[in-house]
Amino acid sequence: MNRKGGNEMKKIIFLAWLVMFLPGMLPAQEKVEAPVWKVGDKWTFTGEGIIEVVEVNNSGYILKFSDRKCIFEKQDCNAILFEKFTLNRIYAIEGDKRKKYTMGLRKILDFPLSNGKQWTYSYSAPTLTPWMKATFYYDYSENFKILGWEDVQIRAGKFKTLKLEYKRVASSSFPGQDTGEEIKNQYWYSPEVKYFVKCQYDKNWMKEKNEIFNWELASFQLKK
Repeated sequence: MNRKGGNEMKKIIFLAWLVMFLPGMLPAQEKVEAPVWKVGDKWTFTGEGIIEVVEVNNSGYILKFSDRKCIFEKQDCNAILFEKFTLNRIYAIEGDKRKKYTMGLRKILDFPLSNGKQWTYSYSAPTLTPWMKATFYYDYSENFKILGWEDVQIRAGKFKTLKLEYKRVASSSFPGQDTGEEIKNQYWYSPEVKYFVKCQYDKNWMKEKNEIFNWELASFQLKK
């Protein structure tokens, strides 16, 4: 066989290899598995918000949220236990006590992640009406969708991220209360950083909520 024929045969073999193995490789490359967090991993955000891994056990990871972290992300929790393989929020931690996590953002992280993945979560939260001294409930429906990969430049650097769209619709059966209120926020998750590096909130929703503010990663440290 001459040199030209040999090169053609090599091309055919290589193409045949791609046909056989590439379809199985692409999904694995696109899928992002849950990161492994270690005690001491820390993320500092604009607005002086800090999140730190303070304990790792068989149940998962306990993360402590600083007082300055946006109240929406904290959901009024000082510490939260995250399940290891999905990073769903499973317990709110208060000292030595654990309370099942039933608030918003329970599944804002739901690994594995991939482009186009969608998932939902629903919960109810009580609201006190001081003028009637009564408590009624709002029902919330949260919808999550991965919009795709995006490079973002922030204070902490430039990172390749998965962009997440978050929608929440609120409803109530209590007379006179608004129903169908929807907010739409966007988050950017970085596999390199092992957490979100940026958030942008619904502008209309932020108007009367001074405690809600857009944030981005200022610095981080990951233990080896």
